[in-house]
Amino acid sequence: MIKVETVKCLKDNFSYVIHNNTEALVIDPSESRPINRLLEKLKLKLKYILNTHHHFDHVDGNSDLKEKYKCKIIGFIDDKKRIPGIDICLENHEVFNEGDFKFKIYHTPGHTSGHICYHFFDQKNLFTGDTLFSLSCGRLFEGTYEDMFKSLSLIKTFDEETLIYCGHEYTLANAKFCIKHDPNNEHLKKKIVSITENIKAGIPTIPTILKEELKCNIFLKAENIETFTKLRDLKDNF
Repeated sequence: MIKVETVKCLKDNFSYVIHNNTEALVIDPSESRPINRLLEKLKLKLKYILNTHHHFDHVDGNSDLKEKYKCKIIGFIDDKKRIPGIDICLENHEVFNEGDFKFKIYHTPGHTSGHICYHFFDQKNLFTGDTLFSLSCGRLFEGTYEDMFKSLSLIKTFDEETLIYCGHEYTLANAKFCIKHDPNNEHLKKKIVSITENIKAGIPTIPTILKEELKCNIFLKAENIETFTKLRDLKDNF
């Protein structure tokens, strides 16, 4: 049985350790120390590092972890020159299958040109990095509005029961933006209560579930590129 452990890193990053009680993968190790602590606590052997994109706060733990565990680093083929220590370059829609670990990658540009998401389809877990956040989406650093809109439109086609594991704890701030521009959304009001309780208790607001995001995330509710563009610009200055 595959389990997902959420690891808080840096100021507000999330990394994820996926394991079968013996072997493990780690998604976007922002730093090595908290990953090491968890691996040692659970007595796990790290086999692979999976990077969604090349930004430092998603790859800074790569080198230390690779040196210690002799693991292999997986990323998108177009980012092979930007992800430190990369060993395995995957193509868009390629499926990786080894032992208990099976996932498919999707190219989701917008935040960066080479951003990918990892879909563990048997478990309905989607690791979205900085493409989709709970109640928001990533800033556009390298991609276009059209890129991000298409990437989010792709994610909207996944099973509504899919669990979304994103790269940062931004949910409360995102909720404040959403409610400002969608003040009559009763689903969102209820979600904000839950988010606030989690934050006060020190509990991550992630994972979220896609069906809730479809009802509450104003960026997923945008029906056209014009609306999305306006919202993204407003969020950048919020």
